[in-house]
Amino acid sequence: MSPSPSDTASPPLLLVEGVTLQYKTVSSLITATWRVDFAVKRSERLILLGPSGCGKSSLLKCVGGFIAPVEGRVTLAGREITAPGPDRMMVFQEFDQLLPWKTVRQNIEFPLREARKGASRSDIADKAGLYMDKVGLSKFAESYPHQLSGGMKQRVAIARAMAMEPEILLMDEPFASLDALTRRNMQEELRTLWQDTRFTLLFVTHSIEEAIIVGSRIVVLSPHPGQVKAVLDADSAADDALGSDRARALHEEISAMLFAERFEKGGGI
Repeated sequence: MSPSPSDTASPPLLLVEGVTLQYKTVSSLITATWRVDFAVKRSERLILLGPSGCGKSSLLKCVGGFIAPVEGRVTLAGREITAPGPDRMMVFQEFDQLLPWKTVRQNIEFPLREARKGASRSDIADKAGLYMDKVGLSKFAESYPHQLSGGMKQRVAIARAMAMEPEILLMDEPFASLDALTRRNMQEELRTLWQDTRFTLLFVTHSIEEAIIVGSRIVVLSPHPGQVKAVLDADSAADDALGSDRARALHEEISAMLFAERFEKGGGI
């Protein structure tokens, strides 16, 4: 579903302006990204797509408040981001993000209790139950992480993040460790969940197919140091399905960009 004219005219929820990120090593200073600009509207699914080492995960951590830019700034709803906060919840690809000694229900309830000290037990339980149901895990509420498949663990992580009802959900290659079939199912489930709740998503991937399936817009980043190569509309391609002419054309366009940059800079995908 494409944004309505009123959505398009509204100010962005997240604004990344001229962000340069650098890391110090023992012998040198490495520039991860160079003056990156992009914006995310409310209820948008924006993808950061690019080759390994282009700084896409670093940009996500910057939005999360875990690293600070050496140049530029990031604002959320007009407020400059300077530290992590519950308005930005992250989901990673690692399965060890769950607490192994807690059940599915307890894993979802735990951050809610920490963030909402005044909330009653029943309110916390209701909220956890709502999001367990949304990701199809109500029957596994009393199961522990070691009893779950990889896809189910990621559903718990997504439910836990969404139960916090953040301004924006940040996902760093959350399905990269899953087998191909489970990964495709999770991509479709994420889109279905978005149709139900219209959350705002910033999603990192190096898979062109995943970007087209999950995203409504795609920011293509160049190889190291990452710069914005293009911003592409993906909504109609994903809605049509991957085999459509629009999806194939978009895949070819992005592939051409990434491989052209690869050979120009001598890098790898």
